[in-house]
Amino acid sequence: MPAAFLVLEDGSVHRGEAFGANIDTAGEVVFNTTMTGYQEVLTDPSYAGQLVTLTYPLIGNYGINEIDFESRRIQVSALVVRQHCDAPSHGSSTRTIHEYLESEGVPGISGVDTRAITRRLRSSGVMMGAIASHPDAARAKLEAATSYDELDHVRNVMTGTAYDWGGTRQKAGERPYRVLVTDCGLKYNILRELTRRGCEVSVVPADTPAEELLSLNPSGVLLSPGPGDPRMLDYVVENARRILGRVPVMGICLGHQIVARALGAETFKLKFGHRGGNHPVRDMSDGRVYITAQNHGYAVKAESLPAGLEVSHINLNDDTVEGLTHRDLPVFTIQYHSEASPGPRDNEYLFDRFVTLMDDFKK
Repeated sequence: MPAAFLVLEDGSVHRGEAFGANIDTAGEVVFNTTMTGYQEVLTDPSYAGQLVTLTYPLIGNYGINEIDFESRRIQVSALVVRQHCDAPSHGSSTRTIHEYLESEGVPGISGVDTRAITRRLRSSGVMMGAIASHPDAARAKLEAATSYDELDHVRNVMTGTAYDWGGTRQKAGERPYRVLVTDCGLKYNILRELTRRGCEVSVVPADTPAEELLSLNPSGVLLSPGPGDPRMLDYVVENARRILGRVPVMGICLGHQIVARALGAETFKLKFGHRGGNHPVRDMSDGRVYITAQNHGYAVKAESLPAGLEVSHINLNDDTVEGLTHRDLPVFTIQYHSEASPGPRDNEYLFDRFVTLMDDFKK
């Protein structure tokens, strides 16, 4: 394989081998600690604009199948691995990870020391990086790149038009709950989980005006996960502010941050974020600890919460806010991924909680 170089913002150079598409790219370099689920990671819109480093050493060993996609395309800007497998072994595999990346114009680099990169990011924090066939080309690409925090990545991943999940509208009374999901960068498994619970699900662009959302007479609105800094999303925050209290709302990940900002709380950037499938979170209502799937680089400031907004979940690794509930409004949020994909399924009960919230509001 041809040589490739990953150059980080701190000046470090990491030599490896190119795979996937043969193009140069730049973005924010982050790491994910899950052992499986690379296909779901690749297609997770929350990774838009990022060069994702997977800490598990062998990637691609079970190939790529047509079932486990979480969006319509690869969303990461590049994939960084210790070793990629060109001879996968799985009955459902239709191609290698190299072929998949190449077909969608996304570069990868293998043969680098992903442990060293991860330790660097843990010590210094996430930083911009670039991949190219020569260090000088990577440096030039990096110098020309816009900082990750200065871009609205949601505009690049959200749907352009509204659509009904499953393709058709249900007959009246066939499904008792009609849920609108605002697409800030959703994963398909959110839609699957809602459908399993008797919901008719429609997806709308993240910039759909609040009054248009309400005119569709939803039983509830789910604000989806997505990429980037919530401070760049005032248009989504304002829409959320206008629907809160008028319809039940659930926020997941970026949706959690949007609800918090809509109610007057502040957000901040984490040093290296939470990305993986083994993050312990305590539900403050009963003290139970759940192992969660997470993918976010920003969090809500606990000390900034306005009156009525309360912390419902706490991260046991760093005590950051992992969930919110309101004393008076029909809304709750979580910072982690109740739909997993990849990750533990411990937290699917939160979709049941959303259905209960819609049922209580209706009554």
